[in-house]
Amino acid sequence: MNSRDYMLRAIELAKSGRGFTAPNPMVGAVIVKDGRIIGEGYHRKCGELHAERNAFASLTESAEGADMYVTLEPCCHYGRTPPCTEAIIEHKISRVYIGSRDPNPLVSGKGAKILRENGIEVTEDFLREECDALNPVFFHYITTGTPYVVMKYAMTLDGKIAAYTGKSQWITGKTAREHVHALRGTYSAVLAGIGTVLADDPMLNCRLENSHQPLRVIADSSLRIPLDSKLCRSAREYPLLIACTACNEQKKAAVEATGAEVVILPEKDGHTDLNALMEYLAKRQISSVLIEGGGELNYSALKSGIVTHVCAYIAPKLLGGRDTKSPVGGLGADSPDNAALLKNRTITQLGDDILLEYDVERSMPDVHGNN
Repeated sequence: MNSRDYMLRAIELAKSGRGFTAPNPMVGAVIVKDGRIIGEGYHRKCGELHAERNAFASLTESAEGADMYVTLEPCCHYGRTPPCTEAIIEHKISRVYIGSRDPNPLVSGKGAKILRENGIEVTEDFLREECDALNPVFFHYITTGTPYVVMKYAMTLDGKIAAYTGKSQWITGKTAREHVHALRGTYSAVLAGIGTVLADDPMLNCRLENSHQPLRVIADSSLRIPLDSKLCRSAREYPLLIACTACNEQKKAAVEATGAEVVILPEKDGHTDLNALMEYLAKRQISSVLIEGGGELNYSALKSGIVTHVCAYIAPKLLGGRDTKSPVGGLGADSPDNAALLKNRTITQLGDDILLEYDVERSMPDVHGNN
């Protein structure tokens, strides 16, 4: 094995924490001595030991004079756990290879500086692109103070999310649907609108074993959610938050009696203000949100500028129908020049379906003057 192989191993270790580290990043670490891996670890869960300290805990021999490969700059401040720089210095590591730079002002550049000041050789930006790909959520959250928001939808090749009857189960095949559950398990929260709740009565949980369960968030301006909905009936098992703009106190008490939380937020264009909702979620350390709503919620999210990434599952089917629903509703853009713009395409084959992913380059401008 060579230096590249060791860092790639650290990257694979980091992925083992997917879904459980938020709002912290995923990090992996490998300790190498005389061409042998003598310790390795990853950040398993927020509040628990960081990758470097887990790697030291697994040592098979002294780490004195060894090299360490870590996917993110080691922390140098006291948070939920003590600084990793201290452990690296105490174990007399000789050289540290760092993948990603930490944008957190408490760490940025300081971790590497402290190591160098203590006589440790530091190589930064080692396989940085591969390491950066681990943590777009963390980088966005720590630099903007708002959640990383993904708009996800499934549609036919002619752009329909349901038949003219309203039936939408199932647009995509089993492989794609299992992929969606895995996706849910990686995000802090799942967001849907009350329209989706009334039409489909979804659960919005992750059905894969040993997976993280996201906070289920419903944008429900008038608190219309039925008390006998699957969401309310499962609120004590899976966390549920209802965001409304006004409500009847009696209905609010009844919803809260199911185990759900109700929060009252500002109104915008007759609906829950999505920017205010994101700010509220960020204060609760919700670092990522997966939108699984209908066309109206998707349009509002694009117009509000909260969407960071788009996941479009496309099935090889043609539903037709002049009035059937599409993934993005609302009034829409008034010309192609004012469309939301996407970049950085990736394509994944999922059985007979495909998944297209893009970053959002430009949100949909509000050319209609509704802001």
